[in-house]
Amino acid sequence: MSEAQEILRIKNLKVGVDDKEILHGVDLVIREGETHVLMGPNGAGKSTLGNALMGNPKYAVTEGSAIYKGKDLLEMETNERASEGLFLSFQNPIEVPGVTLSNFVRSSMESCGVKLSLWNFKKEAKKQMEVLQMDPAYLDRDLNVGFSGGEKKKAEIFQLLMLHPALAILDETDSGLDVDAVKTVSTGVEEYQKSQNGALLIITHSTRILDALHVDYTHVLVDGRIAATGGAELIDRINSEGFEQFGR
Repeated sequence: MSEAQEILRIKNLKVGVDDKEILHGVDLVIREGETHVLMGPNGAGKSTLGNALMGNPKYAVTEGSAIYKGKDLLEMETNERASEGLFLSFQNPIEVPGVTLSNFVRSSMESCGVKLSLWNFKKEAKKQMEVLQMDPAYLDRDLNVGFSGGEKKKAEIFQLLMLHPALAILDETDSGLDVDAVKTVSTGVEEYQKSQNGALLIITHSTRILDALHVDYTHVLVDGRIAATGGAELIDRINSEGFEQFGR
């Protein structure tokens, strides 16, 4: 069996915000179809990594490299990264008045080179919304406007299922959700794992969303450095012993 294609290789990545270094040299390799979990206490730099990879201008890469599908990710504009199949879900999805969920997703798909007729788009959208127990009426609502926290997260996972990214970075997707909403969102992520063979980097300090998912690698980020790497068993160790065992 041939080795899976390498999607992302990060080497000695250092990232700062307002002249303060947050990540002090991160190394990470993600291959096609793999699910990686990045865990750590609040303030460890987990979200900083996701934002830096997506090209948020607030986060300055001061050293290191990030090669995505054979290309220099750090030289790409944010929209180029998205067009190349990099996806980031946010802890706190913003509201976009005047742009419906339907129009937003269709435009995003077209920017990635996927064009569907309106009929085929709605057919596919309905299929994915059923996975997430979403009312198709949400397609005609302005993006995230008036949505509850759980509805915003479902809308993001809906985008994940429609866009078929090569690498999805999920930043605290289960944050603030009740048990039922976590299960629904987890079902959507599981569907992405099974049907699309994309790579996942799940950033979290909780383990609720991981219960039903297959995890290949778990990384522990403490004070801007990866302090430990293991398999799914590392999650159980964190649950029983916390992050203090890795230092602060």
